[in-house]
Amino acid sequence: MKRTLRIVAIVVVVLIVLVVIAPFLIPVDKFRPTIEEKASQVLGRKVQLGNLSLSLISGSLSAESVSIGDDPKFSPSPFLTAKSLKVGVEIMPLIFSKTLNVTGITIESPEVVLLHNPAGQWNYSTLGGAAAKSQQKEASTSPADLSVQKFSLKDGRIIVGSTSNQKRSTYDHVSVVASNFSMTSKFPVTVTADLPSGGKFKLDGTAGPIDQQDTALTPMDAKLEITGLDLASTGFVDASAGLGGLLDLSANLSSQNGEAETKGNAKISKALFIAGGSSAGVPVTVDFNTKYNLGKSTGILEPSTLKIGSAAAHLNGTYQTAGEATVVNIKLDAKDMPAKDLEAFLPALGIILPKGTSLQAGTLNADLNLTGPLSKLITTGNVGLFNGKLAGFDLGSKMSSIASLAGIKSGKDLDIEKLTTNLRMAPDGLKAENFVAIVPSVANLSGAGTVDSKNNLDFKMVAALTSTLGGAGSPVSELGGILGKGAGGGGGCKSGTTVPFQIKGTTADPKFIPDVGGLAAGMLKSQLGCAAGLGSGLGSGAGKDATKAPADAINSLGGLFKKKKP
Repeated sequence: MKRTLRIVAIVVVVLIVLVVIAPFLIPVDKFRPTIEEKASQVLGRKVQLGNLSLSLISGSLSAESVSIGDDPKFSPSPFLTAKSLKVGVEIMPLIFSKTLNVTGITIESPEVVLLHNPAGQWNYSTLGGAAAKSQQKEASTSPADLSVQKFSLKDGRIIVGSTSNQKRSTYDHVSVVASNFSMTSKFPVTVTADLPSGGKFKLDGTAGPIDQQDTALTPMDAKLEITGLDLASTGFVDASAGLGGLLDLSANLSSQNGEAETKGNAKISKALFIAGGSSAGVPVTVDFNTKYNLGKSTGILEPSTLKIGSAAAHLNGTYQTAGEATVVNIKLDAKDMPAKDLEAFLPALGIILPKGTSLQAGTLNADLNLTGPLSKLITTGNVGLFNGKLAGFDLGSKMSSIASLAGIKSGKDLDIEKLTTNLRMAPDGLKAENFVAIVPSVANLSGAGTVDSKNNLDFKMVAALTSTLGGAGSPVSELGGILGKGAGGGGGCKSGTTVPFQIKGTTADPKFIPDVGGLAAGMLKSQLGCAAGLGSGLGSGAGKDATKAPADAINSLGGLFKKKKP
């Protein structure tokens, strides 16, 4: 028994000695040039490793550092750097026959720099592709291959940017796990990461075989999950576009023969779609389906649905990502969207309702085209509001100087039978043409104007008053008295006088300013037209004073407006 125990003890000691001493006896560092050469051949990039060491306990070779060069067309700096590299190996073949059989690769704390050039090409596209084939020493129709049971990238960092812009976005705690990895066959892969400014990213599916001409064209079939992505910090969209919000996305991604299709659902909270706007108070969701040509960097947005509450719009069009900015040509068509559901979303488009007001009723129609780069997006088309109610907005009070002409009564709400306009919305503001609004209690309004990026208003409008003009004591009555003098005086006129005015101030606090000169001329024309006996009155009753009537009318009207504050 003692003899057996002694033998066991000796074996244990020998094993311990082997574990401790063997790594020093096996010149593993001599494998470094071989590993560097094979890795460089496979990746098509220069690979450099630090000193190698062997651990029998973990069955792995370790490199003190690792560096993979970038495509020289993009940067002279490394594409990837890491603190350490562990290569799992079969110990017995390594000890007894000096044969290196790789079972796994683990890269610890790597930093990867992803860059795209003005043509939309990425620096990872040539990784393991055509550049690798050109470095193969022996002519062969089969591509270089690297096969390992498991490839892992732990606690990495990915930096995304452009060759023409120093600004970068950083994705931390990146993890990549690929099982049965091979350059020439399909393999399962899982990628997770922390997103800039918070949020999570996960891709789970299969990829491969690696495309030998362009790594970006590698086939993939995966489930994509994104939560809390800050759109302004992605590094993939020009920050000057004004695009913002938090994106949650769930989609299926399929890529084959250079064509990628992504289909799923996206929700954007605190959305912002124009520089100078403010975050939307309600989320917008999109059920989308898009097809993308990876080689041409062009895509098609198949018919998709955008929803804000119960309001829905339909989208379709094309887009192109080649170049410094994504260029889109999207059509938006919306019918009978509840205006109340849209109210909290309007700030995302730079539209601010007057302070203290709210959209309580009505439906909105829109037929719009969104074209150009996202940083300079132009939206054109027409919109219409029907049977709307802007609660808390007293147009009669706002237009007090104008309203007094027809005895328009004030009211706490504004009912809008119809409001339509052709608009052009750009980063520098909004331009509205052919603006027409039918407001039963006030007037039919028409005109055109602009809203700049700071929400300043500059509109020239005309009000075709719907109320009876010329009531006792009104400017029309007094003007009629000046003009008539024997022609019936200010007996009133229902011929529809038009009143020109301007809208200044801001969208939150609009100012309605009457055009006194234009108003006098318009009222004069109306009074001349509706007073049946005015011609004879001016000739017989007014005498020489008649020639002064127009001037007196304008002076009188100016005096009237001095008495009434706009």
